[in-house]
Amino acid sequence: MTSKQPKLAVLVKGWPRLSETFIAQELVALQDAGHSFDIWSLRHPTDVKRHPLHDRLQGQVHYLPEYLYDEPQRVWAAREKAKTLPGYAEAYQIWRADLRRDPTHNRIRRFGQACVLAAELPEATKVMYAHFMHTPSSVARYAAIMRGLPWSFSAHAKDIWTSPEWEKREKLQEVTHGAAFGATCTSIGAEHLRGLADDPSRVDLIYHGLDLCRFPAPPNRKPRAPSGPFHMLSVGRLVEKKGFDRLIDAFALLPETLDWRWTHIGGGTLSGALQSRAAAAGLAHRITWKGACDQPEVIAAMRAADLFVLPSRIAADGDRDGLPNVLMEAASQLLPILSTPVSAIPEFIETGTHGVLSDDDPSALASAIVRLAANPQKTALMAVAAYDRLISDFRMDPGIARLSNRLRALGADTN
Repeated sequence: MTSKQPKLAVLVKGWPRLSETFIAQELVALQDAGHSFDIWSLRHPTDVKRHPLHDRLQGQVHYLPEYLYDEPQRVWAAREKAKTLPGYAEAYQIWRADLRRDPTHNRIRRFGQACVLAAELPEATKVMYAHFMHTPSSVARYAAIMRGLPWSFSAHAKDIWTSPEWEKREKLQEVTHGAAFGATCTSIGAEHLRGLADDPSRVDLIYHGLDLCRFPAPPNRKPRAPSGPFHMLSVGRLVEKKGFDRLIDAFALLPETLDWRWTHIGGGTLSGALQSRAAAAGLAHRITWKGACDQPEVIAAMRAADLFVLPSRIAADGDRDGLPNVLMEAASQLLPILSTPVSAIPEFIETGTHGVLSDDDPSALASAIVRLAANPQKTALMAVAAYDRLISDFRMDPGIARLSNRLRALGADTN
């Protein structure tokens, strides 16, 4: 626990979350860089397990009302206090304008949570920083206007590509109380947001990178015989944008001569449907569904596998991956990679050099799997190249230094 009230408040969707290791990694690094902060979470945790990273955070975790009707007295008291704040009337008008364009219960909930946040933030708070540009940033923005504080955000993937343009634009315009700065973890995302900002310099490209101190040295991988057992691994939520439905269809096209198996780590809304799909294709005996796992379990699985597969694609609603940290984690363990050229994945993996980027249709994925299984020496060379690229260009430290400087310039002093 911190001994004094921190100047920085960090807003997140939920805490802790196994699927958002990149957020925990960043916050621990900011703490190690001397920043003190509390976490304000819009939702309570749903994961049973925790990563070791989560236990390293020293600040308090405050949970806002997940639904306003859950804590009516708290919300009512906060609203009354918020009305006395200097920026409440302006925040209310901005929210009403947003509500006209987005007349949803979620938009109403955002303002109620913002009232609670503005009312309960310690007086020492000078800066607000939100992870994700959609809901968390809206709550941070309304609360910051009420309190007269600067706010900032980190944008990732879904929040960039599924948010309406008017909302993104207004969050990047000074005249509409936009963010003092925004950080995003991909070049394609940064280019898009800079095109919406009144000043492109308000948007920083800050790769998450990888804290290699959290990972063991890569294993001494023994050469695999081309005709030997071939163990594939995927780590990712069971949602449309991860493409696991097409991967299962690809498995059904693999030749009977290939002795393969696949392990999946992660939860998600499509779990039942995908397991049924695999069973209907007669593949259930080759697949292990491990569900949500903590970081040590993920690393152990990567060290035991022969190929990491992430067949990302753009979902029907526009949602897509950014640059998934699991690709860098796989590279850290010299695990060869098969993925797709979606979003920012080519910013890390050049196909044929650091791994293979395939089309996401089942036949293309199946062909790529067969080629990789048949060429273990070439596959191993690509894994080494990906590891070297990780070490040279995707360490975490430069991005954390840039983010720390940005926050400190707003008033979030380090110790």
